[in-house]
Amino acid sequence: MDFISTALQFLGRGGPFMYPIGFILVLGLAITIERWMFLTRAHRENQRMWNELQDLVNRGEFDKAGDMAAQSDSAVGKVLAMGLARAHGRDSRQDMESAMEESLLEVTPLLEKRTHYLATFANIATLLGLLGTIIGLIQGFSAVANVNPAEKANLLSASISIAMNTTAFGLMTAIPLLLLHTYLTTKTNDLIDSLEMASVKFVNALSRRGG
Repeated sequence: MDFISTALQFLGRGGPFMYPIGFILVLGLAITIERWMFLTRAHRENQRMWNELQDLVNRGEFDKAGDMAAQSDSAVGKVLAMGLARAHGRDSRQDMESAMEESLLEVTPLLEKRTHYLATFANIATLLGLLGTIIGLIQGFSAVANVNPAEKANLLSASISIAMNTTAFGLMTAIPLLLLHTYLTTKTNDLIDSLEMASVKFVNALSRRGG
């Protein structure tokens, strides 16, 4: 309870710019949770689908593998379905690779979706913090312009303290969002790399089986 009370007092002393920064923090965390769940589920589904398709191709059951890939919602299923369609049509290896590359270009934006917002939110939070501090300082200096000289120092120090809270909160929001953006970007790139590796292995498996 002491922590919550301290946090509420901190937010209350920062001025009106604390609220949009807080909204950005909540929105960024919501995107992070959604993207983490999506990428984790995608990785798990891709691994399961790849194991099943690889087993079918190794047994030469290309039609069954094609039907399974076409019906799958997984990223690897969509990519490999194009390659299997080309293989079924007895197209060349280059045609299969081109088809899967094209499908990979369609899948990649779905994996990267919304992650880039986190970096943008971090920049906005920092700028809002600085803007709130500058406006707070302007208001503080304006407020003490006509007061008793003996009271100026105390009023000015209080105004500066309140204004600096906005910058502090902006940085407290921006730094975690940047770290989360880096984490999700790395996780996304690893998933894309695994799709590219699966495509190469898949084409090699088809070539060995005479697909």
